[in-house]
Amino acid sequence: MSVLAKAWASYTPIERRNIGIYIAGIMFYKLGLEFFNGSITTLATDRFNAANTFTKLGAAQGINQAAQCIGAILIAPLVKKFPTRSVLSTAIILFALMTALLLIVDAATGGHFKDLETNKPRYGSWHPNLIFLVWTISGICYGMVELIRRVIPADIVGGDVSKLRRMDAVVHVFYEVAGTAGAVASSSAISRWGNNYSFFLTPAFFAIAGGIWICISILNFTSSAGVKDELDAQGLTAVVKSKKPTRNWFIGVMRGLVSFGESVWVGARLIFTNRAFVWLLPSYAIALYLHRFLENSLAPAFAKRTLTVSAWSQIIVGGSNFGELLGALSLFLLSDSVPTPLPWIRFDAVALNIVWILPAFAKIVTNDVRWAWKVAVCFVPISMGWAAGDVSLTAYIQSTLTDSHFKHPTVSALGAVMAFLYATYIAVNAVLSTVLGKVIDKDFEAHNNIINSLQMVGGVHFTVACTVILASTFIPKGAFSFNPKSLGSIKGSRLTRDLQLHVVHGEEDDDVSQYEKETIVSSLRGDSSSKSAPMV
Repeated sequence: MSVLAKAWASYTPIERRNIGIYIAGIMFYKLGLEFFNGSITTLATDRFNAANTFTKLGAAQGINQAAQCIGAILIAPLVKKFPTRSVLSTAIILFALMTALLLIVDAATGGHFKDLETNKPRYGSWHPNLIFLVWTISGICYGMVELIRRVIPADIVGGDVSKLRRMDAVVHVFYEVAGTAGAVASSSAISRWGNNYSFFLTPAFFAIAGGIWICISILNFTSSAGVKDELDAQGLTAVVKSKKPTRNWFIGVMRGLVSFGESVWVGARLIFTNRAFVWLLPSYAIALYLHRFLENSLAPAFAKRTLTVSAWSQIIVGGSNFGELLGALSLFLLSDSVPTPLPWIRFDAVALNIVWILPAFAKIVTNDVRWAWKVAVCFVPISMGWAAGDVSLTAYIQSTLTDSHFKHPTVSALGAVMAFLYATYIAVNAVLSTVLGKVIDKDFEAHNNIINSLQMVGGVHFTVACTVILASTFIPKGAFSFNPKSLGSIKGSRLTRDLQLHVVHGEEDDDVSQYEKETIVSSLRGDSSSKSAPMV
């Protein structure tokens, strides 16, 4: 029996039914998402002024990423109060309405489908800066949906970790199948109907996904462990761990904001004070930024300024999505043979240098779609390494923190680390995407091509990042092995400052061992003979 067949057979008939429904819904969701993202990105590259096209594109995408965090915080209290399937279906319908907003505005201001005779788009009279507003609103809705769709697997299969991991792997494969097909199809839609109307199918796809998801049975909603764990992982622990539970949505949102901020702070201390985690800053946050920059900035820039057809950027993104599909499959099949993320991260770092093909191609390309397909093929190994590394890194963080028995009175350790890494990614992406977008704009304005900027923004930029990421993979214990079996662990005690507060104020906590309390008291007294906290 194949690996996939064994995984499928491990579920009950009801679980298999719900997994099938969930996968069907998520594939329609991903199709709609690719149509919308591809259309709005190419619309921005076509409508923004040529002098600052990619400067504004980078800024808009940075705002969109920040809006996703806000969306997750806004929806978290509702995830705790209502059945997850209902919240998910409602959120995706809201997302559908928000994506339809630009269609309505364009039609109301005189826009039409692309003229088939002249092959030119016919935009409405709305100001191009409206794209910032649309991207912000859609980002909030996107953040809502993304948080809930991570929670719902626990409602389907319960808290069984092995079942959850297998389900995540299978779902991810189908998700990327839809992503690859959607990216390529959206390129054709943009060429056929124009990027102001090519995403008219997005609201329909989202509505279908919402209708499918509402059919999921409510199996484990009475047990909130899955919801709690996912909110913890997003740095929203206060939503479920507050000493004063509330039904007030606004108070829940404010607690979520405070919890996210505290999670970022605790996560920073965890990462910078532990050898097992300090290497994650470049290996996770920077690697994630590079992947997004590759798809959201370099692909559109190459398609628009070199191939002269912005729609072809979606063909390149399709190649990237196919690479993610291969990465997910590779991780699923080789998880026992490759127990740590390091081999995947090193593969991803080396593959980043493939970006040097962009300036090389820019010197010889013609206005032919075959060049877009060639670039798409080159992007496959880059995204393959990133996808495998991304998923395995998340599993590594979770398992390391679980084994360490790290505890904090108000913040989840997993949520703290992930919140800091994601906040770092958002900051880096917002700043560098805008700054490097300006480099591309100035190069095009000066030379009427972007060969020089592709060498710097693509080649040099990614090679430097490759060096930094590779170097970081030698920091954890045992990292000099080609395929290490383990990477050490973190300190088993709580963060010193939090334990000091507990001991000084005489607060009792069953989760704090007597040994830990004695260690902190000794350190407060300056007793140098006290033993350090044990390594787990």
